[in-house]
Amino acid sequence: MAASRQVTPYPLTVARDRVERRTGRQQFLATRVGLRIGSGVSFAGWELAGRQISRVIDSSAWCLGDWLAFGQDRYTDRYRRAVEAVGLDYQTLRNYAWVARRFELSRRRETLSFQHHAEVAALPPDEQDRWLDHAERLGWSKAETRRQVRMSRLGLSSADEPVTTAALPRIRVGSDRVERWRAAAGYSQSEFDQWVVATLDSAAEEQLSRVVEPPPAPPTVIDGEAVLDGEAVLDGETAVDAETTPDAETAVDGETAVDRETA
Repeated sequence: MAASRQVTPYPLTVARDRVERRTGRQQFLATRVGLRIGSGVSFAGWELAGRQISRVIDSSAWCLGDWLAFGQDRYTDRYRRAVEAVGLDYQTLRNYAWVARRFELSRRRETLSFQHHAEVAALPPDEQDRWLDHAERLGWSKAETRRQVRMSRLGLSSADEPVTTAALPRIRVGSDRVERWRAAAGYSQSEFDQWVVATLDSAAEEQLSRVVEPPPAPPTVIDGEAVLDGEAVLDGETAVDAETTPDAETAVDGETAVDRETA
């Protein structure tokens, strides 16, 4: 399991103050229905505000999950009323709380989003850590993290040896063919992209199994003589050991010369 990580405190109450202090006070005003942006904001200030807002949004999923998990444990008979009172969607909060329970604060990666963690939350803790290590090191998006985990479930990769990927070339085919392929994927109870990859793998394996053995190498020339399978080739003819051809007949001028004693 990965070593305990230091988590930077980031109170939601100071998020707006940080944006204002570093981008120009009163340039940004967050309201319940949107963001008011001052006309004098610079590009750098606008970009920084986006980064800060993104961090607040991502951290809010963790915070809401922790909030509900605490209420479920402490106020088992009253927390549902609190959820309804603040106007939050209970099913969404349950999902947040489930992920939050799977990762204590020390195991959460500040460089990865909440959704990265959600993609591996169902795995054992040691596998969670290995996949998140890969996502951090290789810069995976949440979609790529999901794809890698799915491939692992199909036995095509593992947390120890993730697959190095390459994009397939874009091809254009008729919509009727695509619908047939999707129908086939549905019958096999597979995701369409997984079915395409599995079908291509099967076709490649079948085709490669039919590859003909490469032609034999040309004869080796030794002292002006070509050696082919251990026999010497002289003037285009193969010299065969005379002992292997008893009672051999010699062709002379197109006729067969039989032992003169029998003539």
